[in-house]
This record gives sequence, C-alpha cells and structure tokens, in this order.
Amino acid sequence: MRFSEYMYEWLYGKEGYYTNYKAIGKAGDFYTSVSTSKFFGGSVAKHIIKLVEEGFLDERSIICEIGAHHGYFLADIIEFIHTLRPQLLGTLEFVIIERFESLQEFQRNYFKESFGDAVKLTHYKDLSELSCKKAFFIANEIFDAFPCELLYKGKIARVYEKHEVRFDLENDATVQKAARYHKEKGEIAVGYEEFAASMAECAEHFEFMSFDYGEMEARPDFSLRIYKEHEVFPFFEEELDRAALFGKSDITYDVTFAHVKDAFEAAGVEMVEFRPQMVALINMGILELLEILRQNVTENIYKQELEKVKMLIMPEFLGERFKMIRFKK
Repeated sequence: MRFSEYMYEWLYGKEGYYTNYKAIGKAGDFYTSVSTSKFFGGSVAKHIIKLVEEGFLDERSIICEIGAHHGYFLADIIEFIHTLRPQLLGTLEFVIIERFESLQEFQRNYFKESFGDAVKLTHYKDLSELSCKKAFFIANEIFDAFPCELLYKGKIARVYEKHEVRFDLENDATVQKAARYHKEKGEIAVGYEEFAASMAECAEHFEFMSFDYGEMEARPDFSLRIYKEHEVFPFFEEELDRAALFGKSDITYDVTFAHVKDAFEAAGVEMVEFRPQMVALINMGILELLEILRQNVTENIYKQELEKVKMLIMPEFLGERFKMIRFKK
C-alpha cells in the first residue's frame, strides 16, 4: 500500500492510535500545549472575546474545535470565557468535530463533569455536516496528523510485508507538489486542500487558528518520527521495530506551513498571521491573564501556574518550535 494509506491505518484504522482514548501528558506518549497549561486555552478565549467586541464574531457564533481528542482545550476556552465574559456562555454555541464515537462519548462525559447543564456541546463527525454564518475554528496539532506521502529520488514510498518501506512508485502529482515547495525528499501531506475547502464551505464568515510544529518553508529531509512513552524514534532508524509500534504509538512529521497556506488560499481564505507560539500567546494576552491570577490566588499557586506558562512561551521549550497560523474568511 502507499505510505499515506499505511499512515492512515496506523493513526485512524480500526486499531489505530487515535481511534480510541489515549492519555496525553506525563502518563502518555507526549506532551502538548493543552496538557501543559490551562492558560493556553485561556489565551484563545481572550482572543475570541476580542473578536466579539470588534464585531467580527457575534454573541451567537459557533466556537468549534477540530480534532479535540479529550476535549480539554475547548473546555479550557469555555472556563476562561466564563471567567472573563460569563454572559457569552448563554449565547455562544460550542461544537467539536470528532469522527470517533468513543472519543465523542469521552468528551460528552468530561463536559458533563466539568459544566453540568450550563454548557451545551454539539458533535459533528465532519465539517461537511456543519453549516453556519459565523464561527471560530480552533485546532491544536492537527496538520502533523494528516497522512503523508514519502518522497525520495522522484518516487514515493510503498509499504510491504513486515512494514518494509520501498521507494518504488511513480506519482507525478506528488512530485509536482514537492517541487512547488522545493522539496526533493521528505513528507508531502495529503488532505490539506480538501480540509480547507470543507471549512470554507461550511461557514460564511470565520476565523481559523491552529498551532503546530514546523516551519513556513519545507524541511530538506525526512522528519517522520514516532513518539512512544516520551521517547522519540526516527522512522528510518535501522533497528526500529515498526510492527511492534504500529497503532500503539504516535507517528508524526514537521508541518510545511506554506502548504497549509496555499491550501486555504486556494479555497478563498486569507492567511492573516503566522507567528511562533511564544509571540502569539503574548499578543493574545497570556501575561495579562497571569496578572489577573496573581491578584486572586496565593503566591504558591501563582508560581506553579507561572512555571507551566513558561513551558508554553519560552523558546527552549514550546515557544519557538510551535507556530500559530491564523486565517480569516
């Protein structure tokens, strides 16, 4: 099978890594910004409130997370909206796009435990099921989880028995796309164009914000890797047992944001910002939120939260490697 099909099965097949609930954070295979600090969601909440104040969104807009996994990110956003502008909880509509029933059930239970009947959560399996006038879409680490093709010396990879990878398939479309990003070898994502078109069709007027690791320009080499219990394994490591890791670990690669940008612009959606996560969160007011916390809690609690926020914004942690990209229609 082509590598993109193999990666899809690894992540989303019947026994795929993301098909069922997986722990994230200390007990899982990797950390995310969501698992690091609630102030990640708090900063996005502050930004949403600003969009309402400016009139880009109204009080009846949809706030939608795509690829929510546990639902923690959207729940953190809601918690901070309640703190900063509680009246919006009664008018905004909260939505999660989630294809898997098991994860939908986990998310519903988590929201019930967190908010009782105060917040209504609506699920759709795909963006194509949603139709609205105004929306704010948010996603964290979604583009690195799209299947990809692997390109080397003008040919793309296929996977054979015992998870053997060979570069032996001609595919002009992939080669042409790689050439657009001056890429002679590495990962070429599959599905960005369809995703962007689907979002552009489901909402008349929206902003989409996403965080992921990568760069605007393509890497000149393979970045494909596997995360298992906080260890990182390069996919082409000679002694790597892919059969043992298949579906039981996360497989990912660095995002080429120029490809994301082109996909959305082709769908008629404008890119309005691309920043390191550090800059984006500070611009959205994460430090102001910390100051509000400092005035309302003990010094020990403040220091604990401050250390978590440092993980989000310090260049040596998540602040520089992760990027925020933002689009508007």
